[in-house]
Order: sequence, then structure tokens, then C-alpha cells
Amino acid sequence: MTSHSRLLLSALLMAGLGGALLSSSILAGATLLLALAGMVLSVRKSLYKTGWDKPKELRLLHFAFWFFVLASFLSWTLEGFDYEGGKTLGTHARFILFWPLIVAVTYARIGARTMFAAIGLIAVSVIAIFLATIAARQGAFNQLLNSRFGGGINPISFGNLALLGGMLTIVAAIFFTREKRRIVGTLLFLAGTAAIVISMLSETRSNMVALPFLLVALIPLLGKRLRIAGLVVIPLLVAGAIVTSDRMSHSLNGLLHDGDLDTGMEIRIEVWGQAWSMFRENPWTGVGLGGYTHRIESEVEAGNLSKHFIDCCTGHAHNDLLNNAATSGIPGILSWALLIFIPLAIFARHLFSRHVPTAHLATAGTMVCAGYFFFGLTEATFNRTLFLTFYLLAVASLASAMFTELSGSYVRNRARRVSATVITKNEEDHIADCLTSARLVADEIIVLDSGSSDRTVEIARGLADVVEVTDWPGFGVQKQRALEKATGEWVLSLDADERITPELAREINHHLADPDADAYKLPWAVTIYGSRLDFGRSGRAPLRLFRREGVSFSDALVHERILIPAGRKVKTLRGRLTHYTHRDFGHSLEKSAKYAWLGSLEKHRKGKKTRTMIYPTVRGVMTFVQVFFIRFGFLDGAVGYLTAVTYAQVTFNKYAGLWTLDRPARPKNHEDLQ
Repeated sequence: MTSHSRLLLSALLMAGLGGALLSSSILAGATLLLALAGMVLSVRKSLYKTGWDKPKELRLLHFAFWFFVLASFLSWTLEGFDYEGGKTLGTHARFILFWPLIVAVTYARIGARTMFAAIGLIAVSVIAIFLATIAARQGAFNQLLNSRFGGGINPISFGNLALLGGMLTIVAAIFFTREKRRIVGTLLFLAGTAAIVISMLSETRSNMVALPFLLVALIPLLGKRLRIAGLVVIPLLVAGAIVTSDRMSHSLNGLLHDGDLDTGMEIRIEVWGQAWSMFRENPWTGVGLGGYTHRIESEVEAGNLSKHFIDCCTGHAHNDLLNNAATSGIPGILSWALLIFIPLAIFARHLFSRHVPTAHLATAGTMVCAGYFFFGLTEATFNRTLFLTFYLLAVASLASAMFTELSGSYVRNRARRVSATVITKNEEDHIADCLTSARLVADEIIVLDSGSSDRTVEIARGLADVVEVTDWPGFGVQKQRALEKATGEWVLSLDADERITPELAREINHHLADPDADAYKLPWAVTIYGSRLDFGRSGRAPLRLFRREGVSFSDALVHERILIPAGRKVKTLRGRLTHYTHRDFGHSLEKSAKYAWLGSLEKHRKGKKTRTMIYPTVRGVMTFVQVFFIRFGFLDGAVGYLTAVTYAQVTFNKYAGLWTLDRPARPKNHEDLQ
């Protein structure tokens, strides 16, 4: 694809987000075209040919979107492929376009500027719709104010998305102001504020619930002095919005003075009760995607519900959580939670990033997820095509842009002297690559060998600054010896089977230009059997880089720890520390047995005991569950499963070995054997 193609992809994104409220067809068409482009790029492997190292966070987001579709498909299958359920599945199935969208937006190199320009168009479209409506009504402004403004669509959908678009535009305004584009920033601030005001004309109650949380999401973008002021102003803004909302004021007055809710809320509560009953009857499978509709229709026909429910409440339960619980049971609840909270966690992690574009994109992404959570309290947003498609495109494009910005943000040069330490024994297959990668971030390399019988020492002497051969006292003591020989202010402690990737090297050098912590964890990327694992065992981030002063290693025989003085700050970097754990399965078995037995000896040395074989068994099962399920090891496929089983076996062997160490080596009475 050429630069013209990238411009076309950017234009499609702008059209999709900016035109969402003008016409759902514009949003759907732009999303589909972007996804088709992503599919073509995937087939051609165009993005991977550029050297793209796909972030594991994007894979996790992809899983969240696919799992939602999978849960819906399972529900539809179990109910017997119902027609009503099929229509709902057709809406949910749009989520399978998430990865093609990621590929297209990433390939187009869409960053913060393009993203926020597209977001600004949302506010512009809200204003345009409002002005067009006034013109169509020949200036009947008072009449407009006395009705629920919906911009030609459902007032709830318009109000929610207009509010979200307005808040996102405020984020865009702050971004461009920080970029010294004050005129653009000012115009976007005015447009965003206008869109928020117009959204309130929809009289949507969920807007009032979401507004304070969306405003709070802006706080990290403000200076330290403004943050306190912001926390004072937010309640005033929310109170003002409630007071000026006739519908909200009426609801609150009725609740506070008469103890009664308005008709709309009473109906919703009754619908929620119906959904909860359906879930309690079928907690594991739900009643099916079409089952909710059929149940409400049958209850109305039986006279148990008012006929009004046919008009308002047959399609969904007006609450995302309860709707998924009723139709898909526990899998539905889980799929909804993953769809909201996985993106929320990924965006929120970067809210306080020092990199301005990343922080603003993270704020925008956090707003989208938080907004949908609160909108979903009174509306089944993921059952409405407009809501669902907007969420799909917004999350995919914001996430892609954020990681594009992150990858390009590591530009500073290291200003701290770093010593890399490596301990070895018979590592001739690994040592050259390890030391070469370490040189990307280290001024000094120290290798301590424990009597290798191969060419490890010879190779190391050609690449390291200090190479010494010693005895073998155990991992902890040996690494402490290497640490004591380091002269750098910072130390990078590597194993011979680990590699610093180029992107991780850029990140380390960037952070050590002006460290924001005293030590850094480096996320593993275990690489075995031709596959790089992003989850499971790679879910760990071992401490490897630290300020040398006051730091030491524990004296453990295996699984030593780096002892950081209390009060020091530790952060986790994003780049991956490639870890070649073993050469083949035979080496895996050999290494696993060695580490398990050393672990047994270490625990025995500390006085630990295992009295029955039940404990090793339970610990082994727990390790499998942790690696394969809790750390999402299943996303790594067959190799992920094999790795989880292998580590479960290591855990079992370690505690089984400890059990044997507490038993006599020989029978107490030799005559028992005769």
C-alpha cells in the first residue's frame, strides 16, 4: 500500500467516527471498509513486513471482543438457532472485525493528531445536527427545548454518544493546546462544550450518571494545581446539569418527596426483575438470545405484564449486565465484563504516561469504556447496532493509535552508566546472542562462568569486558558475585538464555535518560517450539534492571530474588525480554527436573515441610490453572497448553521432592526387608 492508501484509511476513520451520529450507515460503511482493508493487509502480511511487533495487549483486546461473540453464538446454539436470537447475533458478530481494524489503523500509522482530529468531528456533527434541526423547525427554539432532542434518532443513543463525543473532544482540545496549536485547541474546546450542552437536551438520565466520571477522567491531564480546582468544579458542573434537566429534576423530586419513581424507571426496574428471574432459572446458559423477547411476550399475553412492555422492552432488558445474564448466563456476564474491563485496564495503565500523546489517547480510551459502563446501566448498549459499532471502532482505533505512539516515543539517549551481568555454564548456543543484545544498553558486560566444558568462555571473552571462571555456589550467591564486580550506576542482570529486543533497548535507554523509578521489571516473552508466548508463563515480568546502590541478591540455590531497599520505586516496562527457556522437549525435561530438585533442596534448607502427597498435587493443579487460565495461557494455543502442563509438573515435583526429604533414606528396621 502507498501513502495515498494510508491517507484513504485515515479518511475512512474520520468519516466513521465523525459521521456516526449523522447516519449509522456512514459509521457501519466506514468500519466495514477499514476492516476489509485490514483483511487484505493481513493476507499480504504487509504490516508484519514492516517489522511490527504486535503488542500482547492488542491480542488481549482481540480475545475480549471475540469472546463476546463466542458467548452469544453459544447462547444462540443452545436455544436452537432461534430467529430473534439470530438477529441479535448478527449485531454482536460485528465484533469479529476488531483485529482487521487494528491491522488497518496500525498500518496507516494513525497517531494522536489524526485520532483527535477524527474525534473533533463528532462534536462538529452534533452541532451541525442541532443547527439543522432548528433550521428545519424554522427557528422554533423554545419548542426544541421543551422536547427530548434526539437528532433524528433515539434520544438515548444520541444523548449518550453526543456526551461521549463532546468529552472526547475536550480531551482533543487539551492535546492540541499542549502541542502549541492553541487556535485548534480553543475551537475544539468550544465545539466539545457545545456538544455536551446539546447532549443534555436529550434528557437522558444515564448522561447525568456518567458525566461526573467522565469529568474525573480529565483530571490526570491537568497540572497539579488545576487538579484540586477540577475536583471542586466537577460537583458544581454536575449539580448544574441536574438542576437544568427537567426530567432528572422531576425524577429526583418524586423520589425525595413522594418516594415514587417516574413511570420510565418503574418499567425499567420491573424489566430488570424479569431479567434477573431468567438468569436465576438458567444461570449457566441463560434463556437464549431470543429467549428474553419470547419471555416478555408470553408474560404480556398471560396478563402478568402491561402491554406497554411490547412497545418498549421486548428487544433487551435495558441493562447490559442483566441483559447478558438473562440471555447467556454466566458466560454472558463474563463476556460483558471482559469487553468493558480489559480495555479499561489497558487504557488506564497509561493515564499518567510522561508521553503527552499516549496520556491523552489513554484518557480518551478510558472515557469510552467508562462511558459505556454507565450508559449500560439503563440501556443494553451492545444490543444496539449504533452503540456497538461505535464502541468497536473507537476502542480499536484508540488502542492502535496509543501503541503506535508508544512505539515511537522512545527517542531519548541513555544518560546513566549500565553494567550487564551474566552467569553461565555450557551456554555456547546462547551466549553470543545474549551479550550482543546486552550491548544495546550496557557500557560494561561481566560474565561469571562456572566451569563450562564447551566454548562459552572463549565466545564470552570476545564480547564481554570481564570474564571470570569460578566454582558453583548456587544461583543467588553467583549472581551476587557478578553484581559486586559491576561498576555502573545501574545494573542489568540477565540469564544467558535471555535477549534484549531492539524495542526494549530503545525503551530502556529512553527511561535511563531521566529515570522515573529505581528499578524496572522486564516482561518475559518465552520463546519455545517456534512460538513466542505472550501469555501464560510470559505473564511474568521479572526484575532485571536496577540502581546498583544498596541492592543485593538472596542466597537461594534457585529462584533467587533481587533485594531492593525499602522505599524505592519499581516500575514495569512494556518491551519484551525474549526468553529461550530450552532447546527442545528433552532439554525441557532435563531443566525442569533440575530446577524442581533445587527448589526442593532450597525449601528444605529453610525448614519447609510437606506432610502428605495431597499438597504437591493441589499445588500442581493450581499452577496449571494460574498459567493456563488466569494468565490467559490458552491464548498461546497448543504450546501454551504444553507449557502450563510442564510448569504444573515442575511444581508437583518440587513439593513431592520436599516430601521425600523428610522421609528416612532406608527402612528403620532392616529385618523388615528379610
